[in-house]
Amino acid sequence: MSMLECRALCKNYGSIQALKNIDLALDSGRIVGLVGPNGSGKTTLIKLAQHLLTPTSGLITIDGMEPGSETKAIVSYLPDRDFLPQWMNLEQLTGFYHDFFADFNPAKSADMLSALGVTGAMPIGKMSKGTREKVQLIFTMSREAKVYLLDEPIAGVDPATRDYILRTILSNYSENALVLISTHLITDVEPILDEVVFLQNGTIALHENVDSLRERTGKSVDGYFREVYRCW
Repeated sequence: MSMLECRALCKNYGSIQALKNIDLALDSGRIVGLVGPNGSGKTTLIKLAQHLLTPTSGLITIDGMEPGSETKAIVSYLPDRDFLPQWMNLEQLTGFYHDFFADFNPAKSADMLSALGVTGAMPIGKMSKGTREKVQLIFTMSREAKVYLLDEPIAGVDPATRDYILRTILSNYSENALVLISTHLITDVEPILDEVVFLQNGTIALHENVDSLRERTGKSVDGYFREVYRCW
């Protein structure tokens, strides 16, 4: 059984079809890039998996279960915008995560925060944008989850912060977990990916092992998409 599976999954917003008959199976122990241009359906798919949206038709499952309270206990979600309470400091945030998530590992978050040099007294809202991005990722990756849903984790941050975020993802996820990274910045995430799923106009244009794609095409993932999907 795949960790995340979609069968004929559709999502409409009124007359607009955001996702059209998506069939997809993603297994544990993989870092998967969900890539494509803005408006291709990446965030919609992530939100369906997190139970922030419900399908118009079709089915999506996480570890064999339809998204809901049971799946939220095994899914760690990083939205594409600030989501931490701005008034909380790191000590309060650690207590919050410890209370709400049974799989939260406070020692892991403490080690990463210490390496980052962020003190526990400063409220989240007083931190720089780059530091907030790092702190949000640290707490997301400090859960021992079965699935990590990361929506545009490197968008809008400087190159040094991007490098930090990608290193953190690579070094802190469980080898038995599925990591799904939504992004339009293929070049930056390509080095850490095992598989890539390319969405275009709400459909899956390609789902392939990254090494196989490079061998088959003789190109990088980014180079292949820029050649084949010139308009995006």
